[in-house]
Amino acid sequence: MPASRELGRDLSDTALIVERGRRVLALEAEALRASEAALGEAFADAVRLLATCTGRVIVAGVGKSGLVGRKMAATFTSTGTPAMFLHPVESVHGDLGIVGPDDVAILISKSGESDELLGLIEALARMGVKRIAMTAVATSRLARLSDVTLDLLVKEEACPHDLAPTTSTTVTMALGDALAVAVLQAKGFQAHDFARLHPGGALGRRLLTRVSDVMVTAPLPILDPMATMREAVVLLAERRGIAIVVEQERVSGVVTAGDLTRLLERQHDVLSVPVATVMTTSPRTAEDHELGSAVVHRMETFGIMAMPVVDAAKRLVGVVHLHDLMRAGAV
Repeated sequence: MPASRELGRDLSDTALIVERGRRVLALEAEALRASEAALGEAFADAVRLLATCTGRVIVAGVGKSGLVGRKMAATFTSTGTPAMFLHPVESVHGDLGIVGPDDVAILISKSGESDELLGLIEALARMGVKRIAMTAVATSRLARLSDVTLDLLVKEEACPHDLAPTTSTTVTMALGDALAVAVLQAKGFQAHDFARLHPGGALGRRLLTRVSDVMVTAPLPILDPMATMREAVVLLAERRGIAIVVEQERVSGVVTAGDLTRLLERQHDVLSVPVATVMTTSPRTAEDHELGSAVVHRMETFGIMAMPVVDAAKRLVGVVHLHDLMRAGAV
């Protein structure tokens, strides 16, 4: 049968296409489960080397292993462990100058017999650099020349010809993530550290935006405790649906547009009603130093559109609006 007719038959068979996709996912999931079960002392040794490294983490690999290595180096760097990718071929033509004896190297090769990588690891050994091998062949030369060997445990690639790197690259990337996360936890890397290294984009805004960056500070919608709803209605209209009753700089109550609506449902003449009989006497507040994302979560949980902001002494310092927080990217 001509190849074009065979292709047409395959592409018209939805069940066949889906089954092929499921086979790939099943093989890779099985390999990940095997790697999880086999994780042991060697992994702990690798984490200790990386967490106590006073230089940089050098990641190297050829081909698809190199592509995974680039991602691995980026993950380490973004989580507080300086790392860089070193191409094995370029390394023996001058790029070894970036490597120092305090560095730790991660060398990736499924077979463990890559000539380019073996040339690099021998040079690293002469420099006194600690070496972590990631390979599927524990008896390979790469493994023998390394201080720690992490077994990739890949029985077969998901490629039907067992050729294209698929299962092996998935396991390698997952193992790299496991190393990076274990190292960041060992080093006490926190969310604020992550924010410091990711100031740009949506992630940076969510981790860096604080209530004080977004809150309204003047004029504040403040009411006297003896005020009536006539005064409150004016503030609700002018100050985006919130009025705050303040005594001695402390928040004693809050009136919202929702409170006004519920009052109107009960009686017609509301303007002379004392604010003290309508206000919420134990309102939820935000603190000026809080992360905006935490306050957004609280406001969404309790259906609050605007919230008083207080300082460490519980004095009113501003008002924060859910819309402003969301517009600032604190979600």
